[in-house]
Amino acid sequence: MNAAALPLPLDIRLMNWTAAVLLLGCAAALLAALVLWAMRAPVFALKQVSVEGELVHASAPALRAAVAPRLQGNFFTVDLQAVRSAFEQVPWIRRARVQREFPGTLRVHLQEQQAAAFWGEPGGDQLVNREGEVFEAGPSDLEEQSLPRLRGTPEHSAELLRMVQQLAPALQPLGSGIDVLSLSAHGSWRARLASGAVVELGSGPADVVLARAQRLAATLARVAAQQGRRADQLEYADLRYASGYALRLKGVTTDGVQTHHAPAAPHRPARNNQRG
Repeated sequence: MNAAALPLPLDIRLMNWTAAVLLLGCAAALLAALVLWAMRAPVFALKQVSVEGELVHASAPALRAAVAPRLQGNFFTVDLQAVRSAFEQVPWIRRARVQREFPGTLRVHLQEQQAAAFWGEPGGDQLVNREGEVFEAGPSDLEEQSLPRLRGTPEHSAELLRMVQQLAPALQPLGSGIDVLSLSAHGSWRARLASGAVVELGSGPADVVLARAQRLAATLARVAAQQGRRADQLEYADLRYASGYALRLKGVTTDGVQTHHAPAAPHRPARNNQRG
């Protein structure tokens, strides 16, 4: 009859457990060292940054200069967030998507800004994109742009863009496009046309402001004709009335040199009418 196996003493069991833990720790440390060595091996060095996307304004030298300081480490250790941020700081770059492509390539897809309007005062280097966002652009790039100018606070840039896109076709019968659209701190709209004419549009919801502009465009030619003028001789229009508008038309004196202002009597409301 075999003798029953006796349990190992506690101190021996503790020694066995300690040895097992140490062995596992050494194995893990060795594995980590091997992984670290492999990650730093020259075979995994970054060899290429592949850029995709339709780029018109962003230049290759600017892109290289922006991203070069951020390419620290190799394929595994490079900070993709830092690389993405570097690309998006380049003028005209709206968004960048950066991915690793084994074994040594970073593939970058860039989305360039699509300009829809100038922003702020002349001489600045800001534009508004098609999403209504204000962005920085190089001054040399602005000279080739033929766009309306928007003025207001940055938080209203998208609202300004939507309004100019609605007003442009509404005012088209006047024969002059919108040069500047402004939104005051009190919420009042003003448009300056390419002809130099100023149109006070007043405040209120977008549909109300648009209706005022449409009323002016639909009736100006007839009102101007009653004064012996043409619609393209508009100098100033004040639409901030409930039932009409006030006009100032420009004309030519008999000697053909000096100009004078001619207020239009039709459609001019009484002085006690409430402005919008």
